Amino acid sequence: MNVIYIDTSDGSLRICIVEDGRLVEYFRDDMQSQGILGNVYRGRVENVLQGMEAAFVDIGMGKNAYLHIKDALEKDHLSLKDKPSIDDIITRGEDIIVQVIKEPLGNKGPKVTRHISIPGRYMVLTPFSSRVNISNKIKDFSESSRLKELGKMIMKDDMGMIFRTVSEKTEAELLKCEYEQLYKLYKIIEQEKNYLPTPKLIYSELDLLSQIIRDYYKYPNTEIVVNDRSVQNKLSSNKDLSQYDMEGKIKFDPDFNMDYNMNIQIDMKEALARKVQLKSGGFIVIDETEALTAIDVNTGKYVGNFTLEDTVLRTNIEASAEIARQLRLRDIGGIIIVDFIDMKSQSDIEIVVEKLISAFRGDRNKPLVVDVTKLGLVEVVRKKNRPTLDNKVSITCPTCGGKGKIRKNEA
Repeated sequence: MNVIYIDTSDGSLRICIVEDGRLVEYFRDDMQSQGILGNVYRGRVENVLQGMEAAFVDIGMGKNAYLHIKDALEKDHLSLKDKPSIDDIITRGEDIIVQVIKEPLGNKGPKVTRHISIPGRYMVLTPFSSRVNISNKIKDFSESSRLKELGKMIMKDDMGMIFRTVSEKTEAELLKCEYEQLYKLYKIIEQEKNYLPTPKLIYSELDLLSQIIRDYYKYPNTEIVVNDRSVQNKLSSNKDLSQYDMEGKIKFDPDFNMDYNMNIQIDMKEALARKVQLKSGGFIVIDETEALTAIDVNTGKYVGNFTLEDTVLRTNIEASAEIARQLRLRDIGGIIIVDFIDMKSQSDIEIVVEKLISAFRGDRNKPLVVDVTKLGLVEVVRKKNRPTLDNKVSITCPTCGGKGKIRKNEA
């Protein structure tokens, strides 16, 4: 049974996702300002920089949003071998519709795209693609084929879709109805490009609580624990959430506080540490830098019961699952380099990489194993669209600047 813990005891909205007894994701909303990820704006192009193949768009957020050429191409440009340059498709002063795909962080403004996508409970509408894609968690071939055929049948104006995991075994009529709703919503968004003012918020993504229910609640295998009666009432009475069949699944526990939940706190403390202990006695070390994240695997106290090769393989397999969980919990994105303990056998390397890929399947940010280098380093990329866990709950030390060290004569 998976559990969604919702805690408002400190004045903010904190949500923990627990799967198989382990914390896998953490969200925080100060309830004063809502995030902008997924929002759609009518913005004005302020600068077009050919040298960067990018443009900067005013969406009314103070800092201009960054639009890269790959996110600026029109639908009919995507299939071209020789794609146009940025100044061929966008001009300064032009009004365009964009969607936020990465939250602002530090001195950087948000990142946006013209390739709008509208998420629903069972599918994501993808107007800039005519493909019907199926969640890779749906393993049943006959079910995948059914959804594929249904998608082709209900598609309008070559607007494709991605069927989410919860669409499995869902009635065709319900899926068709949601596609119609998402299609109509996109048409309304599209029409807004003709109306002033600019900049303007056109479509706002659901609030955090509703997003969590939409994306993580899966009947009948999910329980929801809340410590705030108003949150419980919102979940029970909100007509937009009534489709999720939560009756009997919401538990009100006024005494719950994540700060005093031992299991959650153990996982949180571990997720904020550089070193993570493995049950076997081995450990992994995670170092985040501006350019990439480096992860080192060590056997530590684990000596195994058989050969050295067996000890190394077992440690690396155990580390694979923990690395996947830590990346998801810490919300680390971008380039990730994993230095597993050296393996002499190619078959052992393939086993470990496959275990890592398998462990990534529960991650909504879709980590991708790119390659194994000649030095045996495993290259991974993961979508980066929100601040990391460390940024959500910590501030940089003003004395050491985040290094964790001071000069000897200052000690």
